[in-house]
Amino acid sequence: MSGYRSPLLARPGAVEGGGPDAGVALHYGDPVHEQRALERGAGVVDLSHLDVVTVSGPDRITWLNTLSTQLLLDLAPGEPRELLLLDPQGRIEHAAGVQDDGERAWLITDAGRAGALTAFLESMRFMLRVEVRDVSAEVAVLGTCGSGWETLADGPGYRLTWRDPWPRTGAGSTRYGPPDDEHPGHAVARAFTVVDRPALVAAVDAATQLRLAGTWAWEALRVEAWRPRLAREVDERSIPHELDWLRTGVHLAKGCYRGQETVARVVNLGRPPRRLVLLHLDGSDHVVPEPGAPVHHAGRAVGVVTSVVRHADLGPLALALVKRSLPVDAPLDVDGTAAAQEVIVPAGGEAVARPAERPGQELRRHLPR
Repeated sequence: MSGYRSPLLARPGAVEGGGPDAGVALHYGDPVHEQRALERGAGVVDLSHLDVVTVSGPDRITWLNTLSTQLLLDLAPGEPRELLLLDPQGRIEHAAGVQDDGERAWLITDAGRAGALTAFLESMRFMLRVEVRDVSAEVAVLGTCGSGWETLADGPGYRLTWRDPWPRTGAGSTRYGPPDDEHPGHAVARAFTVVDRPALVAAVDAATQLRLAGTWAWEALRVEAWRPRLAREVDERSIPHELDWLRTGVHLAKGCYRGQETVARVVNLGRPPRRLVLLHLDGSDHVVPEPGAPVHHAGRAVGVVTSVVRHADLGPLALALVKRSLPVDAPLDVDGTAAAQEVIVPAGGEAVARPAERPGQELRRHLPR
């Protein structure tokens, strides 16, 4: 929604965010304690700038199944899954959390993406019995961690909650990063609750047990969890393998979809051109790099920063896409700031485990000293 400003920006201490998080609060005056509240399941984040699309009609599930990377034919009402829509070369065009309520499928996607997503889906309707609607103006999204969503489920305007499957490797999927129970993201379960937009403020006010937090804290936990985001980590070249997004967004045996050949070829050959890393940034300077800043090694550009956050415990962190050939212990520089990488996708580029082919292997996590 162009020009959107959340009514919750009127709350004391609210500071508006920017970039893909414009229109909602970056923080409410105390991002450290806001992050602490989220971590213990006692916080709620205004994500009302995110977009929501619904697909109704008797053919909705089979239709979305043919278009997306995800197997949806066995999708039960209330079950959360994640899907990607790729271009013919296997590059990521859209990403969404999907959940069916028995009458319609709800797609939660990033801010400002509903128009393009709706247009693509409309172009693929043909004669099928489906109806696609951008309902972003009718509903709003709130974010919680842990069991915080249960409080919202009892409140005004509640529609549904999509519980993020990250980093749980789905059936028929594979991973390029650590096993699920060793992954940094396993400790923070995020949830996206959809409420009627007119009830947004009332839903927050009714959740008296939850502290209002900003996207500063929300993004800090996302980056710590190595969780890719459409508006940050995806560029015109991104394929799911580079971001370890196969683990929750792709089913490797579901059948044909646009871009499938690239997905299968890279899994089989094990050579995505780039890999995602977590960068621990030198925190001695009060200035941190911006997303889009080049990553250098020995004076040469080797990648680009996609997300930058200030974490309450870990200090300044970034996600970056770097060349696959970059050594895992290479000293890095980002706009004059020293950076050390923690590996998310291994330098070799091979899937750590493939369904029904080989057991999971421990990924070597290397943080240079």
